[in-house]
Parts: sequence; structure tokens; C-alpha cells
Amino acid sequence: MSTDSAGVHLDESKSRVDDIAIRLRADASSRRVALIAFATAIGWLLVGSGFGEVSSLKMHIPDLLVNEAWLTFGRVRPSHLNAMIYGWASLAMMGVSVWMMPRLLHTELRFGSLAESGIWFWNVGVVIGIAGILSGHSDGLEWLEMPRYIAVPWLIVGGGMVGVALLATLAARRAEHLYVSVWYIMAAYLWFPIIFVIGNWPAWTGVESAATNWFYAHNTLGLWLTAVSLGAAYYFIPKVLGRPVHSYQLSLLGFWTLAFFYALNGMHHLIGGPVPEWMITTSIVASGLMVIPVLAVGINHHMTMVGRFTALRYSPTLRFVVFGAMSYTAVSLQGMFTATRAVNRVTHFTQWTIAHAHVGVYGFVTFVMFGSIYYIMPRIMNREWPSARLISWHFWLVAGGLVLYVVPLSVAGVLQGLVLLDPQAPFERSVQAEMFGLVTRSVAGLVLTVGHGVFAWHFWLMTRARGAERTISPFHEVRPILFVAPESAPIAVNTVADSSGAVSVGRGGPNR
Repeated sequence: MSTDSAGVHLDESKSRVDDIAIRLRADASSRRVALIAFATAIGWLLVGSGFGEVSSLKMHIPDLLVNEAWLTFGRVRPSHLNAMIYGWASLAMMGVSVWMMPRLLHTELRFGSLAESGIWFWNVGVVIGIAGILSGHSDGLEWLEMPRYIAVPWLIVGGGMVGVALLATLAARRAEHLYVSVWYIMAAYLWFPIIFVIGNWPAWTGVESAATNWFYAHNTLGLWLTAVSLGAAYYFIPKVLGRPVHSYQLSLLGFWTLAFFYALNGMHHLIGGPVPEWMITTSIVASGLMVIPVLAVGINHHMTMVGRFTALRYSPTLRFVVFGAMSYTAVSLQGMFTATRAVNRVTHFTQWTIAHAHVGVYGFVTFVMFGSIYYIMPRIMNREWPSARLISWHFWLVAGGLVLYVVPLSVAGVLQGLVLLDPQAPFERSVQAEMFGLVTRSVAGLVLTVGHGVFAWHFWLMTRARGAERTISPFHEVRPILFVAPESAPIAVNTVADSSGAVSVGRGGPNR
């Protein structure tokens, strides 16, 4: 080795050591906050699953649990939605955000105690909100059911605390370049307070209230849940594969077109309602323009994966996150067609809408959060997940449950909508058309709930130090190595370390 090459080798080694040291300090600074966020999020996942199963059963067993007012459908169903959106998804995203940002910014989390307090404030708000809904004090607006004056202030203060901690971390960054995940996550923490305050503003009445409601509900999905989840997907897919994102330019195109077009989408939920036609038309056009960010993100994720799809067999994180990324593409393309008048007149007010929403909030957001937690926990606990089998059970239960949920319910929704368009058909026939979808939804919900129980139990085992301590570098990723096989020449193989520490070896080049 020449002097120059030795010097380059030493510089690269020093750079790698420094990089690992930065990540270790970042992980240590966010460990407690992320752990609290994940633990409480999983608690709400179980609560929301229970409410969801009860509300699903009530759709085809209407006399179930009708003796108590707090168990009626009108209270249980919004409790399910709020537990899943504000309890599970939002808290999981906060945990992922406070863990990722210090790593991406090459610095420690600033104001960690403030962020931790924010997580607890948020939890108090969700408890008060769901208790209010169950006791009959609902605001009666989709995604805004929690009592405005006693629950919402806790959420505003709690979310603001977490956001301030992340902004302070961004301001203290040591990284020169801002990765696209930083753009998505920080934009989400700027967008969400704006739409949340607008949605909960008490001045709206009548048609204004309906328009504002759907401005909020749709943008909570697109500018909060979607933004943070895309930021996570953009981080974990390249991270696990050990290769860069396919195109930085495509990632920026996807970000800015999401920012410009998504905010106008929500009015297509009011097609046929007493709102100005220009609002509806603008929303339909904006929904169509969403093809740009959706294809930009989809192509970027797919091309990053090309040649490495076999890694899905070994990495739980990759398996969940890629499933989520595919669901994002599917639900977004589906949403564009649903926003058109021709399709909307069939699917509106039917079970199709419920199935469509679950592809987005569950298939995309929840799967990305599952995958993110599988990656993060071993790094903040410094030990492997106790059981690779439990991870596999979790994936197949929730993936199979989602398919069983979405496919029959989508078909039932279309059949229901076609019957409702027939002026000669009695309403009872539309109920009969959707019944098989309602029954399969309850079965699917039970499967999903079991999957959530497996995940929660595994998480509990992880926090109780049941897994083995890490025996490989926590930054070990998919990479080619050489070894000498018995009675043969050196051959290239792939080694893939999953989050449970199991290392699998397969013949072929690095892109096999």
C-alpha cells in the first residue's frame, strides 16, 4: 500500500469512527423520549383496536352492547378513530422524529426534557378527549370529535413542546446538508399546528364548518401523517440497504409538489354538497396533480430497492417499510380516481371510503411506524429483539388482516353504491349488498388485533431486557463480503443482518 493510499484509508477509518460516535451520542440523547413515545403509542394501539372491533361488530350485530350509552356506535367509533390517529400514529411518529432528527443533524436532541413533557401532555389530551367522547361530549366533526375546550389545549401545548425541541435541534445542527427526511419531518411540525388550530377554531358554522372540517381532516392525513411517514421511509429504506436514495432531485420534487397540491384536496369529500362549485373543481384538479409527488416518491423508493428485494426476507424493518411505501402509492392513486365525480358518485357514503382510508392510515402510516420501531428499539436498548418468530407472526397477521379487511370491503362498497344509485331499489338491498364486507371486516379486525397483541407483547419483552445483547455493530447493514468456500475459489456472498441479529448468507453479488 502506498503512502497516499494508506493516508486515505486512515482518513476514511477516522471518518467512520467519528460518524459512529455522532450516532451513539444522538441515540443516547433521544433514548428516553423515544421509548416513552413508543410505549404509550402501543398502549393506544391496543385501546384503539378494541374500540375498532366493537364498532365493527355493531355494524352487523346492531343489538350488541346497547344497554350502556358509552358503548353505543356513535361514541365507540370516534373513540377508535381518535385513539388510532392521535394516540397510536401521532405518538409513534413523535418517537420516530425525536430519534431520527438528532442522527440526521449530527447533534444531540435539544431540550429533551421539554420533548418528554410534551409527550405526556399529548397523552393527557388524548385521555381527556376520548373520555369526553365516551361520555357524550363530542364536537361532532370528523377527526375533530374531542371536546374543543378541555382536550385540544393539551394537544396544542404537548405537540408544541415536541416541535420546539426539534426546531432547537435543527438550529444547533452540525450537518452541512439536510437530508430529505429532515424536510418532510420539520415541515410536518410546522404544517400540523396551523391546520389543527384552523380545524378547531370555534367561529365556523354551517357550510363553512363542513369545508373547514374536510380541509383539516384531509390535510392531517397528507401534511402530518404522510409527511412524517415519508420522511421515515426515505431514511430507513436506504439505511437498511446501505445505499443512497436513487435520486435526490426526485425526492425534492415529491416534497414540494406534496406541499403545493395536497392542501387543496379535501373538498372532494363534499361533492354534491351545498358548497361553491369552484371549490369542488379546484379540489378535483389538485387531487389529479397529486400524481406528480406520488410517482416521484414511488419511483424513487422502487429504484432504491432495485436489485435488493431479497433483503425483504431478512430485514423486518425493510419488510414493513416497503409494504408501507407500496401502500402509499396504491392509496394515493386510488384517491385520485375516487376524487373524480364519476367515481365519487358511486363510492361516496359507502364502505369503499372506509376501506380506502385504512389503506392509507394503516397500510401506509402504521406499517412504516412498525418498521421504524423494529429498527430503532435495538439501537436505544442495545439488545436484539427477543424473537424473530414473533416478528414474523406480527407481519403476517397484520398484512393478512389488512388484505382481508380492504378487498371484501372495497367490493362491498362498490356494490352498495351501485344499489344506492338505483332509484327503484329499496334501501334494504344496499344493506344486503354490503353485509359480506361488514362480516369479513370484523374477522379481519380480530386478526389485526391479535397481531397488535403479538407486537405489544414483544415490545414488552424487549423493554424487560429479554433479548440478547447486540453481538454485531448496530450499524451493520446489507453489504457484500468475500469468503473462501471449501474446495472452491473465493465467491461473493451477501450478508444481511436483521433486527433480531440473525445473519443470513446467500450466493451472488451485492445486488442479488
